[in-house]
Amino acid sequence: MALEFSHTTLGQRVLFGAGQAAKHLAEEIERLEAQRVMVIAASPEAGLARDVTKEIDVALYYDDVVMHVPVEKAEKARAQAAEVNADVLVSVGGGSTTGLAKAIALTTGLPIVAIPTTYAGSEATNVWGLTEDARKTTGSDDRVLPVTVIYDSDLTLSLPVELSVASGLNGMAHCIDSLWAPRADPINAALAAEGIRALAEGLPKIVDDPQGTDGRDQALYGAYLAAVAFASAGSGLHHKLCHVLGGTFDLPHAQTHATVLPYVLAFNAPMAPAAEKRIAAAFGTPTALEGLQNLRAKLDAPKALQDYGFTAEGIPEAVEISLPSIPANNPRKVTSENLTRLLQAALVGQDPAVLLHEPVRS
Repeated sequence: MALEFSHTTLGQRVLFGAGQAAKHLAEEIERLEAQRVMVIAASPEAGLARDVTKEIDVALYYDDVVMHVPVEKAEKARAQAAEVNADVLVSVGGGSTTGLAKAIALTTGLPIVAIPTTYAGSEATNVWGLTEDARKTTGSDDRVLPVTVIYDSDLTLSLPVELSVASGLNGMAHCIDSLWAPRADPINAALAAEGIRALAEGLPKIVDDPQGTDGRDQALYGAYLAAVAFASAGSGLHHKLCHVLGGTFDLPHAQTHATVLPYVLAFNAPMAPAAEKRIAAAFGTPTALEGLQNLRAKLDAPKALQDYGFTAEGIPEAVEISLPSIPANNPRKVTSENLTRLLQAALVGQDPAVLLHEPVRS
């Protein structure tokens, strides 16, 4: 069958190497001819931020970072950037930190140099997110795509194993959602499959050797591929649902993605045989769900939304908010009834395989 698709590749410089972040950042600041650097890093990453910026002059260190980027926090940070006349933003941290830098860039056009310390992948996308009145809004804008990403696995060594697992499975969710998202195509599918393989190889190594960089290198590499695929393919069912759970119910980002992922995979797999086969091949297992669940067992991954404060009382609201945003091309028709069933299973950590055998029409 002849191939026919449209694919956009986002332009971005990537510098990768353990122990090289400070050197790479100094080179990028010089290349960008920046004079007024605003460094964004939450308090726990303050030490890392000081270390990686030791070779450059910094106009402002900014640490008021909050999960899901509340609008009022974004406006405050924009005002600070204007006050110091910043000409470049350097983010050092996870998805929330990168998200705040993106919120500033969205209205100012300032370039971002992103230095990730987790496997969230936000640094490789042109997707932004803001939360206001318990509703998270997301969008795409090339102004928020970091001009450069600096990956240094040494900077992830302080990330606890439990959070490394959740963050890495968030990256895995980018891969899997990319295979049936609105703009899925063969190029981002290939990137997603390699991302699945790299994350499946790297995350168990982090569990076995938390202070080794080999597993963390693989996880960063996989997370980058995952994010590039996701930026191209767009948000599918998984991300639309998790954005509601995070923005409306203030659930932790990475743990929510890690918990919901097997349920979305089980929900869609019967109606997406080509994607299911590709995911299974990337894991090296007979089925996609078996591969993901085998990995999650090795990692002792998050299991139930109730462990993070979600309750059954929140399910109807989550369903009501999520349904209008779910892409029409999702492999399986999503209804209020079957989405409720999915969330009920994820709430208590029920075996996701039960969703494989649910009626396709609900």
